[in-house]
Amino acid sequence: MSALPGYFPELFMGLSSLMAHKLRSLLTMLGMIFGVGAVVAMLSITAGAQKEMMSYIDLLGVNNIIIEAREAVDRNELQARRAVSPGLTFRDFRAISENVPGLDSLTPRKRFKPIKVLPKTSQEVPLLIGVEPQFLDINNLRIVEGRFFTDEDNRESAPVCVLGESAKVALLGFEPAVGKYVKVNDAWLQVVGVLAPQATADTQMEGLEVASSNYLVIAPLNTVMRRFEDPNSYLKDEIDGIYIKVSQGTDSIETANVVNAILASTHKGAGDFAVTVPAGLLEQKRRTQFIFSIVMICIAGISLLVGGIGIMNIMLATVLERTREIGIRRAIGARQKDIVRQFLTEAVMISILGGLIGIAFGFSLSRIIAAAAGWSTVVTTSSIAVAFGVSVGIGLLFGIYPAVQAAKLDPIEAIRYE
Repeated sequence: MSALPGYFPELFMGLSSLMAHKLRSLLTMLGMIFGVGAVVAMLSITAGAQKEMMSYIDLLGVNNIIIEAREAVDRNELQARRAVSPGLTFRDFRAISENVPGLDSLTPRKRFKPIKVLPKTSQEVPLLIGVEPQFLDINNLRIVEGRFFTDEDNRESAPVCVLGESAKVALLGFEPAVGKYVKVNDAWLQVVGVLAPQATADTQMEGLEVASSNYLVIAPLNTVMRRFEDPNSYLKDEIDGIYIKVSQGTDSIETANVVNAILASTHKGAGDFAVTVPAGLLEQKRRTQFIFSIVMICIAGISLLVGGIGIMNIMLATVLERTREIGIRRAIGARQKDIVRQFLTEAVMISILGGLIGIAFGFSLSRIIAAAAGWSTVVTTSSIAVAFGVSVGIGLLFGIYPAVQAAKLDPIEAIRYE
């Protein structure tokens, strides 16, 4: 702290020099402003993508394995598949549950798109899915009203259902829903529970359809199979999905390989199913995101490099302009390190001011990108710190050479300089 007052003269002289040439100082700062702004904006895009990725993985469940039946494009393709494979069936479900170790819980899924519902809704008709009670635990869902259906409800094919939060509002409004009835196609179902709102993710993966539980009507699997099964659906999959939760400490990727091998042997290479492992997706997306981040930072770093070159250029010009001043300072007792410190201070001040303006520019740019492109952007403290730190470092780095050149001037020759 005792040495701090010694820097005040350099700070004052640096500010005086910048204010004496306002336009030149501003033009010099532009490289740093655009560079810092680009770094902040690029990092905000990558942070937003990371947030979207994590919300997507959370939606699937890190310890889960999801098996999806792949729908055929047309009837001819479906018939060709059925010639070699029965599709996803309860037999597959039993084979997995009996032969794959390390499974905590699992449930089949049957999904239907109702033609009509009562009470009527002005929105799209919610999706109906039939699952077993384990679905609640596998997907980490929470009940905020009533209860989830039980194994007994499933055995008895009870006409009950649980509504997602958005489906409940669309069908029954904001009043309590438990005990009320909804009619799906021609079957009445009593509402026994309502799920807590669930975060949604816009990201989708090829071969996997992720439906938010917010707009679902969830009923016991047997209820759906017996009350809503289409009698003409002999070519369709018996079930269209299986949710699996592996035990803690079990490698979900290895378990998925075992599941895939079992299904491949029974489906005979028909390609009518997809096995998705969120843990594998997480690792893959992290690698992709890391590469993307490096590329974005390198692109933004070019702007900072150009800004640093601009600082060096203007500082060399300043040394030339102030050669006589440097000579007088040396003649009255200023040491070489005092001259170095003076010009380094000016270079760093340009970087600091440009960095501060650049942070504001980058924050605004990230908001513009989010609004115009519809991307999720998140400006983090770390991105601001990185961008600002790099800008100050570049000012220091590119200011060293001009400062050393100024300090090396011969005092007598400098005083004579015109």
